[in-house]
Amino acid sequence: MDYHSTYKSWQADPEKFWMNAAEGIDWDKKPTFALNNSNAPLFEWFTDGHVNTCFNALDRHVENGRGDQIAIIYDSPVTEKKQYISYTQLLEKTSLLAGSLIKIGVTKGDRVIIYMPMVPEAITAMLACARIGAIHSVVFGGFASNELAVRIDDAQPKAILAASCGIEPGRVVEYKPLIDSAIELSKHKPESVVILQRPEAEAILKPGRDFDWNEFQVQAKPADCVMVEGNHPAYILYTSGTTGAPKGVVRPTAGHLVALHWSMKNIYNVDPGDVFWAASDVGWVVGHSYICYAPLIHGNTTILFEGKPVGTPDAGTFWRVISEHKVKAFFTAPTAFRAIKREDPEGKFKSKYDLSCLQALFLAGERADPDTINWAQNLLGVPVIDHWWQTETGWTIAGNPTGIEFLPIKVGSSSMPMPGYDVRILDNDGVELPYGQLGAVAIKLPLPPGSLPTLWNAEERFINSYLSTFPGFYETGDAGLIDDDGYLYIMARTDDVINVAGHRLSTGAIEEALSNHADVAECAVIGVSDQLKGQIPLGFLCLTKGVNRPHEEIVNECVKLVRNQIGPVASFKLAAVVPRLPKTRSGKILRATMVKIADSQEFKMPATIDDPTILDEIRVALKSLGYAQ
Repeated sequence: MDYHSTYKSWQADPEKFWMNAAEGIDWDKKPTFALNNSNAPLFEWFTDGHVNTCFNALDRHVENGRGDQIAIIYDSPVTEKKQYISYTQLLEKTSLLAGSLIKIGVTKGDRVIIYMPMVPEAITAMLACARIGAIHSVVFGGFASNELAVRIDDAQPKAILAASCGIEPGRVVEYKPLIDSAIELSKHKPESVVILQRPEAEAILKPGRDFDWNEFQVQAKPADCVMVEGNHPAYILYTSGTTGAPKGVVRPTAGHLVALHWSMKNIYNVDPGDVFWAASDVGWVVGHSYICYAPLIHGNTTILFEGKPVGTPDAGTFWRVISEHKVKAFFTAPTAFRAIKREDPEGKFKSKYDLSCLQALFLAGERADPDTINWAQNLLGVPVIDHWWQTETGWTIAGNPTGIEFLPIKVGSSSMPMPGYDVRILDNDGVELPYGQLGAVAIKLPLPPGSLPTLWNAEERFINSYLSTFPGFYETGDAGLIDDDGYLYIMARTDDVINVAGHRLSTGAIEEALSNHADVAECAVIGVSDQLKGQIPLGFLCLTKGVNRPHEEIVNECVKLVRNQIGPVASFKLAAVVPRLPKTRSGKILRATMVKIADSQEFKMPATIDDPTILDEIRVALKSLGYAQ
């Protein structure tokens, strides 16, 4: 079947489509129906099935004679270590850790916070929780104490599984003091803290509460899988909320299994045994879906990379990993490629490696500007596929289903909606807009299997945040358009659509124009207040390494570029060259924070910011343009 036939088969009979997809999962008790709409608009999937995630990720592969296959390749340039872990070995490690959790009283439904860097034990911890029906909540290693405390109070974990430290280029981040401080700040007190001691910084353990990772498992018995209901939460993943309080996205077990298994072949075109690499972090949704769960559920080899795209040791580290481990499909964020392009604009490092194993590069996590896509495609000689999804959905909303049919690539578009997603473009009143018009991107309910059914202990907030603006639809918070061929273009967050003298403009479209300048490696555009026009766009430009022309000259050329490509209606006249952009640790640019600085509004320091000192540089740049007084 081609893409259109597949999508139409879902539209014609969603129940049949998802029950067929569920055949890819090993069930303890097969579901008798797919969609449970008894509590609409809160929908659930496969609720009468019984299943276990860990069994599907490990046990079944070992039982089917594939235990010797490598499950995880751990590649850590920051510690100069590599490790190859087979499915059998991973099953043994996971079963023993699961038994150790039972020994300290963790049972089905209990929460466990995982606060770890990119080490194999992080995946073992996630799978061990899934094995016994515990609900894990992975918090990005090194997250600030107060943010960790908020998550402890919301999830109320029985235990915390952590490492003594994380390793960043040029520095070691000690985790234990952050954990101790977070527990002191939180009202809820976890009973146990288990610490993986890393030689780079060993932690001091508190007697009675803290356990050494290895010693903790000595007397334990390996645990069998605990079967859970289809709607049992596999995990909680916190995503930042507009009010400052994080939102606990709930991931249901059965839908998660079915959707992720379906996605590996149909979207990424990998077969069991192929090597799949998602260069993200276990603290983010990509790390959950495509480092840990999906590759293992599907029987792939997954790569766990502890490093950065540049500086560990150079801008060729991605090419080394792909070449050395024979990666077939690679998934990362556009910001990683912008960093490589800025450091090595001619792509010289790539010539050292044989990348013939690579079939496609997939980008997601933020808008992929055409300049970055074209640069990557020219360098790698493989399709570069932008696809779009969210923490809330857990897998692709719109993409290119390369395992069904490779759709023609339109640079700047995330291609087509996947089965399960009925994507519409709406105006502020919820009226559907015609092709080509910019509006709010919304998805007709119900959302497909694997997507969030609610927020943890916050059903009303879930409804208010996602379902109330457009009744009958899930509000994505993104703005975009659909062209005449049905291709979806995500242009910006809804908040980043600016109104210039009555004209609605996407900051993403202006960024796209700026990216076409030969000297601009990366850029961001925000809308700032203007007495005459309401809002006007303001740009920040990061230059390619080695460019030493006068900044004023480059800014003037960029202003002309935007005028030529978007028109005078954009009123783009202000831009500043900055050394770097403020980002979250997952690579998203903090545009909303920059807007508040520009308009001299109070703001809360984002918990996920990679380096807070960058905001001082942004403030200086804004003052030079007459803002941030």
